[in-house]
Amino acid sequence: MLPLRIGLISDTHGLLRPQALAALAGCDHILHAGDIGKPEILEALRQLAPLTAVRGNNDTQDWATKIPHDASLQLGGVSLYLVHDQADIPDDLAARGVAVVVTGHSHKPLITERAGLLHVNPGSAGPRRFRLPVSVGLLRIGERRVEADLITLAIDH
Repeated sequence: MLPLRIGLISDTHGLLRPQALAALAGCDHILHAGDIGKPEILEALRQLAPLTAVRGNNDTQDWATKIPHDASLQLGGVSLYLVHDQADIPDDLAARGVAVVVTGHSHKPLITERAGLLHVNPGSAGPRRFRLPVSVGLLRIGERRVEADLITLAIDH
């Protein structure tokens, strides 16, 4: 079985860069960890792969009310939990069998392990904030193994 490629994107804030679309092309599923900015971004991502998205703290417009605050899903036999802000991560995820937590909000790309859970923040793919990189992430899931990578996007400014 070929590994599943799961694209991770967050904090687009209304800007979906062509570099982000190119980095996510060929993914089997895409997770958007909130602060989407406008519904057209979700439509564009759905053109690439099945999409699971959560609402961020800035997604307050009427179109965003249907988007859940968090999501639990199984991909390739691995349980994942998606929420915008890491402050909203429940304490019982390990007991629920979750292996991977995907968040956004901080705009800081990060891969770390905490309490047996793989935490991934793909950073921000939207407008650059401070001197932080513009980035997306990638999960590869195969044979119940999960590997995560961060991809810094080449942008003009």
